Amino acid sequence: MTDQIPPPPGPPVGPPVGPPVGPPVGPPVVGPDPVPGPEPARSGLRMALVVGLTVVAAVAVILAAILVPRVVDNLSDDDITSPRIDEPTDADVLVVPDLSTEHRDDVDIDYEQVPPLGGPHDGQWLECGVYDEPLRDENAVHDLEHGTVWITHDPDLGADDLATLADQLPRNGIMSPYPDLPAPVVVSVWGVQLQLDGADDPRLADFLDEYGDGQTSPEPFASCEGGLTDPQGGPAGVDA
Repeated sequence: MTDQIPPPPGPPVGPPVGPPVGPPVGPPVVGPDPVPGPEPARSGLRMALVVGLTVVAAVAVILAAILVPRVVDNLSDDDITSPRIDEPTDADVLVVPDLSTEHRDDVDIDYEQVPPLGGPHDGQWLECGVYDEPLRDENAVHDLEHGTVWITHDPDLGADDLATLADQLPRNGIMSPYPDLPAPVVVSVWGVQLQLDGADDPRLADFLDEYGDGQTSPEPFASCEGGLTDPQGGPAGVDA
């Protein structure tokens, strides 16, 4: 019997022997944090804010260019240091306080102001209205005590100017010529007086607005109605 010789060994059968193939074993390798991308909402808001501030700055520059020259021009005007001519001021208005209200019948009184603006006076007053001749001072002053406005004017004032003054005369007012006035027109209430440049002086309206309600008089709620009709006095009036 013939001995059988075993064949030479071949390549190993089965899975190869070696280190296992697969995912690495151990803790994962941690790299740097990823850089965050821009946030769309915040970027849009930031851009709108920048645009808005730019527009506001541009508008401010335009307004400054327009307004600053006007302010400079106004500061150079004479009326910055001078009183407005259409408003009574302390320099324009004569104020005499603490005037006597004593009644002195049939007595001629020497008043300090021309025309008088208050003080001792006759016991009878004059009727409201426009007179074409001078009034007796002592009776007219009694009207002032009643809160009346007295507009006096140069006797030579023209008809148009007289009509202008009469149009502005309050209901509780008297108007008359007055010789030797210190101004073409003088308006008086009790204790307060203003000299005017003429019938069209705009300060007359301002004076009447300020003092025409009789607030300065001792009897602000009285009236010139029911007084004497004779410009120089007479027996018709009755004292209130």
